[in-house]
Amino acid sequence: MWNGVLCGLLAGALWGMVFIAPEILKAFSPLEMALGRYAAYGAIALGLMAPRLGSLFARLDRSDYAALARHALSGNIVYYMLLAVAVKLAGVTPTSLIIGMLPIAVTLMGHKDHGSVPLRRLALPLAMAAAGIACINIDALSHAQAAGASLWQTLAGVLCATGALACWSWYTLDNARYLKRNPHFSSAEWSALYGLATGAIALVLAAPAFAIWHGDVTGAAGTASGRDWTLFWTVNTLLALGASVIGNHLWNVASRRVAVTLSGQLILFETLFALLYGFIYKQQFPRPLEIAAIVLLVIGVAWSVRVHASEEQALPVSA
Repeated sequence: MWNGVLCGLLAGALWGMVFIAPEILKAFSPLEMALGRYAAYGAIALGLMAPRLGSLFARLDRSDYAALARHALSGNIVYYMLLAVAVKLAGVTPTSLIIGMLPIAVTLMGHKDHGSVPLRRLALPLAMAAAGIACINIDALSHAQAAGASLWQTLAGVLCATGALACWSWYTLDNARYLKRNPHFSSAEWSALYGLATGAIALVLAAPAFAIWHGDVTGAAGTASGRDWTLFWTVNTLLALGASVIGNHLWNVASRRVAVTLSGQLILFETLFALLYGFIYKQQFPRPLEIAAIVLLVIGVAWSVRVHASEEQALPVSA
């Protein structure tokens, strides 16, 4: 179990980077960012798996193709578009903490899965996480009003973040269940296939998207306008390699080694690292309610891990 927890932590550290990318690439639309990142993801996955593609495709059946398509959309393209819009409208901190509700959503949705800890034993850790999320949302809305930001814009960002939360909650559960039912693909193989599926869908959508937004603004004029395409592809390639290729592989390992209820809690590492990166990028210290939220989330995750560890030790050893 502890190897799974470590893999979940490292995946969260890599995934936290995706919340900063919309701040760096403000001149680009959320659709452009999503398609750029996942086209790069597909290209890297293709390069890594090229020698084994024949044998991999030979093992795929219709249910595998369906799973890859729905996971590519819900866990990657649609999720990241909603996240990018939320960051643009509401900011990094509110978006990361709303999506930080994933542990509660995933735990509640997956509490009947095999190996899951009874909800009554997770009530207090979940309450700590909920309190942390409440702190950050109160802080975000009050700070937005004090700064004179549009309430409707903030609420629209919150709505988009909630949509991203719904997408990722469903993807997390469906992916974990599918991997456990289908051990004929290793975590690395499934991650590579997932990348290829996402890249293929991104390429289908990319041509019309870039034709609409790219226009004739390139070179020095493009850089002056903020649409720096060298920066765009550098950031998206780094995200594709770190957050998608390596991060998704680590998450697939974690998904196989821990119960669904615990995997939901481990997603909080993404939230914590997103907050850390956001504070570093903006060169500011967290406000009191933000500090309270971070402390509560850390306690909630640590408590949940301890509950799962004690539950695992209590299980009878099979002959």
